[in-house]
Amino acid sequence: MPLVPFSQLPNGARVWVFAAANPLSHQQARTLLGHVDKYLDQWKAHGSPLRVARDWRYEQFLVVGVDEAQTGASGCSIDGLVRTVRDGEELTGVTLTDNAPIWFKRGTSVESVPRSRFRELAQDGTVGPATIVFDNTVATAGDYRGGRWEVAAKDAWHGRAFFGDRLSATTKG
Repeated sequence: MPLVPFSQLPNGARVWVFAAANPLSHQQARTLLGHVDKYLDQWKAHGSPLRVARDWRYEQFLVVGVDEAQTGASGCSIDGLVRTVRDGEELTGVTLTDNAPIWFKRGTSVESVPRSRFRELAQDGTVGPATIVFDNTVATAGDYRGGRWEVAAKDAWHGRAFFGDRLSATTKG
């Protein structure tokens, strides 16, 4: 089944977010997306084609969605997707499957730092509860499109993890 535009996926479609630490060059993105699209065009679960879409944001976020109302993605098919992305990492020299860093906006640029560094930035006030972060744990297309992916830190898990004391102080007053 060929790829569909991401906008055609229902809100309940399952999504996976793969993120690179830095924006990819035009050539890297072309190589990666060509490789991933080739896989997605023929992606199947237990022999049944999947209705899928992908989105490419900020030259560093690959979002893949599947409409499981028609056919659910199986464990093996998801493993195949991850293998394909890892193969894309080898083709481009860019890591996309490391979920440990924190991605956030500083001005108009997207930055990626280790969690320990983000904690330091939170403690020194460089980032705060209103800092826009990318919650790559979103699970559905509706959450991704509806403002739960690119969101103020206070409205994502980042708020509890890095600003818990500040958030509870503001709710008491």
